[in-house]
Amino acid sequence: MKKDGGAPKGELLKAIEASFGTMDGFKKEFVAAALGQFGSGWAWLVKGKEKPLAIVKTPNQDNPVMDGHTVLLGCDVWEHAYYLRYQNKRADYVNAWFNVVNWDFVSELYAAK
Repeated sequence: MKKDGGAPKGELLKAIEASFGTMDGFKKEFVAAALGQFGSGWAWLVKGKEKPLAIVKTPNQDNPVMDGHTVLLGCDVWEHAYYLRYQNKRADYVNAWFNVVNWDFVSELYAAK
């Protein structure tokens, strides 16, 4: 995370577009995963098996590494992550979360293959 995280570019942006059509398509799917996680858990961007990238969600403390995925980015949707600022407004939290994603670091993870 970093203040004004910017936007993905280069090979990561190409992978996002190949996997989700557009950055907006990626955000829509990622937000749906984060909001669709019942109770505590996570939404993740991982290296894909059929496409360059995939989005998965996990409950509680589980993570995609347990299923053999390479994690690039995770959004904590446990209530403790957002309650003080957003109360029960998980959607507001997830949408604001995109403003602090360190896309440079995610790009480095993606490039590491």
